[in-house]
Amino acid sequence: LKIPGIPLSRKLCYAIGGMPYQMTANAKGFFMQIFLLDVVKMGAFSASVILFLGRAWDAITDPLIGYAVSKSGRTRIGKLIPWIVFTMPLGVLSYVMLWYTPQDTMSSGFSFGWYFTWCCLFDTFMSCYHVPYSSLNMFLGGDQKDRDSATGYRMGMEVFATLAGAAIQGQIVGVHHAKRTHVCSLQNDTEGPSLNIYCDLSFNFVFLQRRAYLTGALVLGMLYFLCCLVLFLGVKEQLAPLSKLDRINVTYLTGMKMVVGHTPYVRLVFGFLFASLAFQMAQGNFALFCTHAANMGAYFQHLVLILLVRDPLFQSLFITLCSQIPSVYIPALIVISLVKSNLPIFIIMSMVAGTSLAALYLLPWSMLPDVVDDFKVKNPSCQDLEPLFYSCYVFFNKFGGGMSVGVSTLVLHFVGYKPGACKHNPEVIYSLRVLFAPVPICLLLISLVIFRFYPINEERRQKIQDALRKAGYVSLSVYLED
Repeated sequence: LKIPGIPLSRKLCYAIGGMPYQMTANAKGFFMQIFLLDVVKMGAFSASVILFLGRAWDAITDPLIGYAVSKSGRTRIGKLIPWIVFTMPLGVLSYVMLWYTPQDTMSSGFSFGWYFTWCCLFDTFMSCYHVPYSSLNMFLGGDQKDRDSATGYRMGMEVFATLAGAAIQGQIVGVHHAKRTHVCSLQNDTEGPSLNIYCDLSFNFVFLQRRAYLTGALVLGMLYFLCCLVLFLGVKEQLAPLSKLDRINVTYLTGMKMVVGHTPYVRLVFGFLFASLAFQMAQGNFALFCTHAANMGAYFQHLVLILLVRDPLFQSLFITLCSQIPSVYIPALIVISLVKSNLPIFIIMSMVAGTSLAALYLLPWSMLPDVVDDFKVKNPSCQDLEPLFYSCYVFFNKFGGGMSVGVSTLVLHFVGYKPGACKHNPEVIYSLRVLFAPVPICLLLISLVIFRFYPINEERRQKIQDALRKAGYVSLSVYLED
């Protein structure tokens, strides 16, 4: 009796279903900080609180949502897919409202409450989408080779989604950033260099800038809906070895204790945490670094596009040569932080650094199914904890993102960053350079040290698959009876 494989159509529909998370996450990662500071004109401290507490809330809700998914029962359309489908409309609405400015002039308290509320709501609904989606990998059918293939399709689509999200938002709002840079350059030519000059932007220009961000959100919201529709129509949940897609029979704390007590999972998670911190620290400060430290604000939207186009072309090479990532990424990031107003060098080094770090950031996602399978083999009596594994994994990713953007914006507050300013003091410029290069480099090195002690090698992986293959005959028989 042979376990049926995963059809190509199901792999593609599953992969497309993962695009909304990457599209919205990267649009937020690249643009949310500069949107709050230079478009909404929010103070750096308030922006840092929103970015950090929003991610903290998002991270905390992930394990809780994972447990809620685990406790839910099967329906006619499955156990995981109902969570994805029924929370999608709320996710689209909250994402659009996150980029909407309700009135021309808002008090600081109202502005803070508005963006913090919608940030928390969107992150909650996206967790209700992404946590069951991540767990769905284990229930596509087939064996580990088939699931690895599905993960490969998913990573390819996520790379494309990363490009699409940042490119769509960047091209829509980029023209306004270029105009702002031009106005600032004219003022800097006419005023003394010691003065902190503010752009005297007209009401009409600010209105167009805010409308551009809202337009980008509407486009991504529409794509969010279409991707969810494709997933719903093209994917049907299948039973996996040692999994019943049923309610778990352990309490939340007991399940969490078993998950965090699994050594391969702990090492993978902490390695992923530091890689996530490095990636999101560089990503979150990229817009401000280009605008204020590298004097590349007029080219920002094009730099984002170039930075991301390199992924489909070179990412598989860097994943294959993962051990060479530090030797490529670290010198490239150092050159970027030191070079000023040299567009060709900036583009080349950004492509190299971005590709190598993105490869290291995405690689752990392909390792997680091995850890879950290892746990299932060692604990055959404890089934259906996949949502907890994936939700905790997403928790550390979002915790890393919250730490990176929160700390970065708080540092800018203490060194005197002025929202909307055309020119900043040397402490701000120096801080942007440090946050963009030395800090991510140190975090990356810590991540690589942790990955060095990851215990699941190819030999252990083969033993896990042999054990699952034997258990699969029983699970398949149960599935056929149903």
